[in-house]
Amino acid sequence: MKPLSDPMAPLTPAQIVVELDRYIIGQERAKRAVAIALRNRWRRQKLPPELRDEVAPKNIIMIGPTGVGKTEIARRLARLAQAPFLKVEASKYTEVGYVGRDVESMIRDLTELAVNMVKAEMAAAVREKAEALAEERLLDLLLPRRKSEPFQSQTLEEVSPEASRQATKEKLRAQLRGGKLDERLIELEIQSQATPIVEVFSGQGMEEMGINLREMLSTMLPSKTKRRKVKVAEAERLLAQEEAQKLVDMDEVMAQAIHRVENSGIVFLDELDKIAARESAHGPDVSREGVQRDLLPIVEGSTVTTKYGPVKTDHVLFIAAGAFHVAKPSDLIPELQGRFPIRVELDPLTREDFIRILTEPQNALIRQYIELLNTEGVTLHFTPDSVDAVAELATVVNQRAENIGARRLYTIMEKLLEEISFAAPDMPGKELTIDAGYVHAHLADVMKDEDLSRYIL
Repeated sequence: MKPLSDPMAPLTPAQIVVELDRYIIGQERAKRAVAIALRNRWRRQKLPPELRDEVAPKNIIMIGPTGVGKTEIARRLARLAQAPFLKVEASKYTEVGYVGRDVESMIRDLTELAVNMVKAEMAAAVREKAEALAEERLLDLLLPRRKSEPFQSQTLEEVSPEASRQATKEKLRAQLRGGKLDERLIELEIQSQATPIVEVFSGQGMEEMGINLREMLSTMLPSKTKRRKVKVAEAERLLAQEEAQKLVDMDEVMAQAIHRVENSGIVFLDELDKIAARESAHGPDVSREGVQRDLLPIVEGSTVTTKYGPVKTDHVLFIAAGAFHVAKPSDLIPELQGRFPIRVELDPLTREDFIRILTEPQNALIRQYIELLNTEGVTLHFTPDSVDAVAELATVVNQRAENIGARRLYTIMEKLLEEISFAAPDMPGKELTIDAGYVHAHLADVMKDEDLSRYIL
């Protein structure tokens, strides 16, 4: 089956690292590992079919403290790959038989994301046609045909009323395209699905049935039509969406989505260290090891039943991450260890890394605050020594308290700019300069009191 489009842009590993460098500081080893993994997925697609199925994905475990970039690497990687990507926490799953979500639900969620992705792409492909059909429907609503007016002119006497109607319709079309009718109210029929009775249940077990019960009931219950008054601009948007849904072939959407999940899907499994305990065989450790054993067939390759059809997980790429402060990767069951052949250790962030994080990335933290306050008409300037001071404070607090990496910068910046953010609406047109003196003046008291800094910073 030919896919709708090649979901993986053929970037070289070096190009992938360059793209990741735009948002993530340091961690070169992790970037290289995921870049090679992503390129290998594209390489696999180019292999002969008989060899393609034999090439298994090289799953990765990223080991490092919180806030050093593990999640950000995986998130940016998914955007580069334009692939179905799901981030889940391993700790939210439980062994079958315990209360909680079963591990197969991650594949169902990934498939749902892929369906929405393919549906959006197909809807975009038919957007022009859908908008043209929506425009015709809207014009018919604005200029309804009289009951006595024939649908087709059969005689010369009937040509004149039809021609007049068409002339009026074209005038309305010009006004509609010019936006002159946008604020006009119009009555529109909108279909709404009756709410399935399953919605009243709050138990998670209902959610995880093999075939989604909510979906089954929604197809059985009749759809209701209700009339509501909306503005013409909104009506045109709603009608275009409705026409696009009619033009999109859902069978093709589901086929393409499953193909994309099976060949380019990525699951980022965070907090893997939270289920890596197997010394004791009682209490919560039983469930932790049970989650590993339930996870094993998914990672090894199995078929998961979804409401869109069976999905094979043999070639889904799994990227796991964890701090592994207490547990170690060797505490995972041996079978699961073998399914994650690539281990990458991420480095703790230094003061120099914090300086770069504050200033260099495309989404640099200082730039975010400057742009946020600029919306209020307040212009912020950060001097180089202020950046050094913030980085130094973040390093010191991380050493005193828990090391939460770059996330400490968010806390310090928020505390530093709290007064300005609060008063910004009353200071339009004002320019403010943040220097090292300002930083120390506003954070000195907190830094002196170590106990207080643990709670505030």
